[in-house]
Amino acid sequence: MIKLLNSKINSITAAAIVVATASLVSRFLGIFRDRILAGEFGAGSTLDIYYVAFRIPDLVFNLLVLGALSAGFIPIFTSLRNKKTADKEAWVFANSIVNLLGIILIFAAIIFIILAPYLMKLIAPGFDAEQQRATVELTRIMFLSPLFLGLSSVFGGILQCFKRFFIYSLAPIMYNVGIIIGVLYFVPLWGIKGLAYGVVFGAFLHFIIQVPASFALGYRYQPIFNHRDKHVRQLGRMMAPRTMSLAATQFNLIVMTIIGSTLTAGSLTVFNLANNLQSFPVGIFGISFAVAAFPTLSGLVSDHSALIKNFSKVLRQIIFFVLPATVLMLTLRAQIIRVILGSGQFDWNDTVLTIDTLTYFCLSLFAQATIPLLVRMFYIKKDSRTPFLVSLFSVIINIILAFVLASRMGAAGLALAFSISSIINFALLWLLLKVEYSNLDEVRILVSTLKISLASIAAGLSIQIMKFAIWPFIDMTKFWGVFIQGMVAGSFGIFIFILIAWLLQSEELHNLIRSLKSRTKREKVDTDNVGEASGI
Repeated sequence: MIKLLNSKINSITAAAIVVATASLVSRFLGIFRDRILAGEFGAGSTLDIYYVAFRIPDLVFNLLVLGALSAGFIPIFTSLRNKKTADKEAWVFANSIVNLLGIILIFAAIIFIILAPYLMKLIAPGFDAEQQRATVELTRIMFLSPLFLGLSSVFGGILQCFKRFFIYSLAPIMYNVGIIIGVLYFVPLWGIKGLAYGVVFGAFLHFIIQVPASFALGYRYQPIFNHRDKHVRQLGRMMAPRTMSLAATQFNLIVMTIIGSTLTAGSLTVFNLANNLQSFPVGIFGISFAVAAFPTLSGLVSDHSALIKNFSKVLRQIIFFVLPATVLMLTLRAQIIRVILGSGQFDWNDTVLTIDTLTYFCLSLFAQATIPLLVRMFYIKKDSRTPFLVSLFSVIINIILAFVLASRMGAAGLALAFSISSIINFALLWLLLKVEYSNLDEVRILVSTLKISLASIAAGLSIQIMKFAIWPFIDMTKFWGVFIQGMVAGSFGIFIFILIAWLLQSEELHNLIRSLKSRTKREKVDTDNVGEASGI
């Protein structure tokens, strides 16, 4: 069993399926978390406080951790493992990052804990004194989470380099489990502070689940603090533009928070709940495939033909999933929101506001899902400057549009601004990637996209027809009525999508089926071997 859990996955599609499946579980847990939060508190000031309290700890994590690790850790660690020195130099590099990152995060937490009251006045100017006090209290507790998540990200990078995607993909699940435990058990004990303790507990679980697997691969802790090491310095140079890119994104979120705090109570909650729902397909398909492909693409940097072939395949596979997911979310958005969030204090007015906000988010799902892959195509050439400049420009557009649209449309205006800027981000990255690589296999991508689009449109029409067909036979005022309508119509739409994609001979559908069959056979062989070894 341990062998199966820690097995190596070489196929990009198979790895993406593993990561996506785990991401699906994690996202469902996230939905369960949001349902509990919405039912318990509704779209009001309490959850506004909770989401604002996330902002600064999340900022620290993104700037100090993701800035370094997402841009360069995997390419550098992979290149060191491929050298004649085997893994020795790679482990020295990993320990240097663990220790330096740990010290930086501890000092950052101390500084921001002290400055929290002043920062909250800046990012939540619409909050009254009592809301400010509660937000500061939650923020200070949550500052333990960047430390655990930061160290966890190093071990996650190690697991990705060794292509141990299964254990790596369990970490987000554990994170959500911790938060849910906080909502169910800590809140009754400590009130709203229980939400913050749940976040910290989830971060700890995110960290601890990856440590044993990293040790099994050969990692051993050493108190190495070699900041002058050439590889650490190389990571630092790559980190700078990526950190600036993330800083622009985080600044964008802070501005959105500032604007949201001045709108009617609950606007920030509606925005965040809708954002969590729309990030479901982005995380499952876009990020999962990008994460799974990154180690393989990094190893093909010197083989241009193979690199573009694999890039095209991964991009088309992302599009194959995200376009029908977009149609499903648009046609069933009312059913999705009412089933997931419509309980307790979350009333019909909250539902309508969330529906409107989710609609505008969905317009850019294709862009949001493909951006992680496009960005990594720059990273494998150790270019983090270009994605930063594109991100900065997109953020500026987003902020300008947010100020204009939020005053007229509320939380929905923030979502529309975000979607427009995401599409601009995608378009610019694609054009610059075209300049960088010349050939991006555009013809195959375009043909596949047209086939997938036709199948998705057919699915959308069939969902609409099925919704009206079963409506007279169910009670739409009850939970189960809404659930059955959405489930039946959605399942029918998925069936039509697969049927049309098969009739159009979609290469991506055949690749998916082939990968699933291959993975199933491999797991059966591994299971049989385990059984033989144990005398079963």
